[in-house]
Amino acid sequence: MGTAGARFVVSKQLRSSAGTWCFFQGKHILIDPGPGTLKSCFLDFPVLNPEDLDAVILTHRHLDHSTDVNVIIEAMTQGTFNKRGYLFAPSDALEGFEPVVFQHVRQAVENLQLLKEKGSYSIDNLYFETPFRHNHSAETYGLKFILDQTCISFVVDTLFSDDLIKHYSGTDLLVMNVMLVEPLSCKEIKHLDLESATKLIDGIQPRMAVMTHFGLSMLEHEPELLARELSDKTGVKVVAAADGLTIELKKDLFS
Repeated sequence: MGTAGARFVVSKQLRSSAGTWCFFQGKHILIDPGPGTLKSCFLDFPVLNPEDLDAVILTHRHLDHSTDVNVIIEAMTQGTFNKRGYLFAPSDALEGFEPVVFQHVRQAVENLQLLKEKGSYSIDNLYFETPFRHNHSAETYGLKFILDQTCISFVVDTLFSDDLIKHYSGTDLLVMNVMLVEPLSCKEIKHLDLESATKLIDGIQPRMAVMTHFGLSMLEHEPELLARELSDKTGVKVVAAADGLTIELKKDLFS
């Protein structure tokens, strides 16, 4: 639903910072509900009703990924009166100083599970993994959904390493958070840039790659143009996500 990355793109709402809604094998899953996610659900057409959600996944605790998590879970559980659904999150989103998921909201979820490195999880017949702890400034995990004929991976906020290629191999649809055009000298900013994205695509060789979570530099250079350049360079279909982008697996991935 949204493609904003970095504080200034989020705080100025140059792109929407809503999360990613997935419908896999009959299950509705919302990944990283950032600021404005609840409103975006009801502005979409057709409406994405949070009461239909089966699970919410936080890849990490940062505000652009978690701000709406409490209100989304309240909506999923009909104001916490209908205990149901799954919540998956790293330990530091739930424990210690300033947890981002409130206690009363956690109690409304039927199944709460901590994400961890090399973790395997199921939502009934839907399976996903967190193969690798990302190199980021909070405890962060990417996601690898194992469907019947397709593997879909979300490589979220992280510095690049060859381990990413190893752990996300076999991916058919690769969704990457590419915040930067070029790497920054600041060691605190641990995000992918275009060169990193190129290495990931070359190493993993997915059927299709989607760039999202854009910072200012990416927006200034027009992500659509950069995606076409990456397609030409790698020979893989690369798409720059726009707010509200919908990908239909049968049509977009296998056509």
